[in-house]
Amino acid sequence: MYDIVIAFYAFVVRIASLFNNKAKKMLAGQGKTFSVLEKSIDPQARYIWFHAASLGEFEQGRPLIEKIKEENLEYKILLTFFSPSGYEINKNYSGADIVCYLPFDFRTNAHKFLDLAKPEIAVFIKYEFWMNYLNQLKNRNIPTYIISAIFRPTQIFFRWYGYRYRDVLNDFSWFFVQDENSLKLLKRFNLHNITISGDTRFDRVYQISKQGKELPFVEKFSNQKEEKQFVLIAGSTWDKDEEILIPYFNQHPEIKLIIAPHETEKSRILELQNRLKRPSMLYSRANEKEMEKAGCLIIDCIGLLSSIYRYGAIAYIGGGFGAGIHNILEAAVYGIPVVFGPNYDKFKEAKELITIGGAFSISDEADFSTQMDNWLIAPENIQSAGEQAKNYVFDNLGATQKIYEKIFHI
Repeated sequence: MYDIVIAFYAFVVRIASLFNNKAKKMLAGQGKTFSVLEKSIDPQARYIWFHAASLGEFEQGRPLIEKIKEENLEYKILLTFFSPSGYEINKNYSGADIVCYLPFDFRTNAHKFLDLAKPEIAVFIKYEFWMNYLNQLKNRNIPTYIISAIFRPTQIFFRWYGYRYRDVLNDFSWFFVQDENSLKLLKRFNLHNITISGDTRFDRVYQISKQGKELPFVEKFSNQKEEKQFVLIAGSTWDKDEEILIPYFNQHPEIKLIIAPHETEKSRILELQNRLKRPSMLYSRANEKEMEKAGCLIIDCIGLLSSIYRYGAIAYIGGGFGAGIHNILEAAVYGIPVVFGPNYDKFKEAKELITIGGAFSISDEADFSTQMDNWLIAPENIQSAGEQAKNYVFDNLGATQKIYEKIFHI
């Protein structure tokens, strides 16, 4: 049954590739994987294979990759992605020796991939459960780990109809989970090879905050007047997010807005500009003359957002009116409160930050206006909420070290 589902999924992607650029890139990339491995694998080297579904999972696994590269020079890193959004941005990532796509989870692909790569250790990040690859790893006695994992009763493994797929969990040598609820759930199904290590994303955002890019233009835009500006950073926003926050910005000249939409195609940027009733400028074309009038800076490129948060007083994180919020820890690490939409139930850090007063969920435009009005009236509350956010991040550092020590028996 599983193989039929994978075959159907592959068929759908092939059809989608006729008109969808991401699907086209995925198929083209997968088609090159085996030739990349044949040319690049050093038969004398020892490889650790890391697999990340997409960009977010890669960022989650990156601290461990870099820890291993720093401490274990005898190992090389093979990094695979399933999504173009992860691969295209990181295909030249210097922390890995080989970067490529992971082919569809057919049995023949799993055999051939492992025959070529011959990893000594395999690490899957958070949510990846490809049955044929995992079965082959276990059959070959290759230690296989999943890191920063989080499990919920609603996942297919724990449903009455998912008992056959549940067997895939037995293929892991060890689970590194984020919380005690995940541990208890796995133990209910007789899985005991578990460590509560926490989430490596905390280590990553801390790392970014220390290594982040200096952006002089953004800094000057944020502080161009003598008095401190009330700067709202809106990151990874979607259409629904902008419907809520832009009307408030339009009506409040005391607020400056730096907005980085999730998608940066020209049509998307034009749509965003049309919503703005106050002067704005694009980061790619910005100049100091425009800066004097502009109340909004639109980030129309990728790769800057995690460094931009440092210049804000408040962060609005997009995605909460869709499938789920984007990374809120990237903002929280800088000591600023975070605001997001209602779809955050799958995000442990969001719930915990709300509990301690470092994050705030809004359900509509009225909610957002009320929260912003409260901060305009009592700006000192921004700082106290930001301190809670920052302390939360710092209190949860250290997952990478725990995982590293367990894998390498230190």
